[in-house]
Amino acid sequence: MADLTPPPASAVARGIINILLAMALFTAQDAIAKYLAEAGVSIWQLMFCRAFFAFLPILPLIHARHGWAALRTHRPRDHLARALVAMAALLCFFYGVRVIPLADAYALSFTAPLFMTALSVPLLGERVGWHRWSAVAVGFVGVVVMIRPGAGVFEPAALVVLAGALLYALGIILVRGLSATEASLTIVFYFSLFGSLVSALALPVAGTWPADWRAGALMAALGVVGGLAQLCLTRAYALAPVAVIAPFDYTAMIWAVLVGLTVFGDVPQLPVVAGAALVIAGGIYIIHRETRGGTAGVARPNAAV
Repeated sequence: MADLTPPPASAVARGIINILLAMALFTAQDAIAKYLAEAGVSIWQLMFCRAFFAFLPILPLIHARHGWAALRTHRPRDHLARALVAMAALLCFFYGVRVIPLADAYALSFTAPLFMTALSVPLLGERVGWHRWSAVAVGFVGVVVMIRPGAGVFEPAALVVLAGALLYALGIILVRGLSATEASLTIVFYFSLFGSLVSALALPVAGTWPADWRAGALMAALGVVGGLAQLCLTRAYALAPVAVIAPFDYTAMIWAVLVGLTVFGDVPQLPVVAGAALVIAGGIYIIHRETRGGTAGVARPNAAV
């Protein structure tokens, strides 16, 4: 029988601190990816660095907490399928942030919980009531407001980010299935493993040596920061209930706006802010309804990868 005892307040506080730190780290990761992509580093090389250098913070934790036995799995094909979907989602997001402002990409990617709700019907056989369908509708109205056909953020990159959010939602559904038998760190490890191997295949064609030591350090930092963000995220959801933690995912939008302003000189436009508010409102309501029913998705598009 499940333990329904609420976690202590100190654990909840640590969970909130971890999720806030995770969102700041993910924003730093994406800012590094945007900077490197604009400097001419290929998206495939960014993918490799993100997956490979994430081993630096992940492997010591696996060794310390679970031992190498935690890496044993009877579901390698499921891990590979999830890794390929997650890589495709991250590829779309990295492509998007190269072209459009970071805050715009984040606002569009927050549609992931809306896609999760829609996909849960045909893929998981879940019943979705009118409350959640209404939240989905409100969220996609927000997307239309942000994209504004004919103006604003409407360009192929915006549609690529939306495709990435859809792929991320599919990846989360795959993670739900894996989580029945696999530990979170095991799932993270196999993403990094398969992500490194698959993206390495493109390096002979798309990869280049770093221009200088600063570029090389940023490439390594991309994976280290991303790996640390994953660990903070995993820790946050282990310490506190999803209903408490998940809404803090959206604090990433604050960091994205600040980084966009200070580093890239991007000023968020009013339609993007208004549309993001609708998307976030729909996502938070879905999280509220799903946690009442005992399930929940994670709002961040690159948190699971």
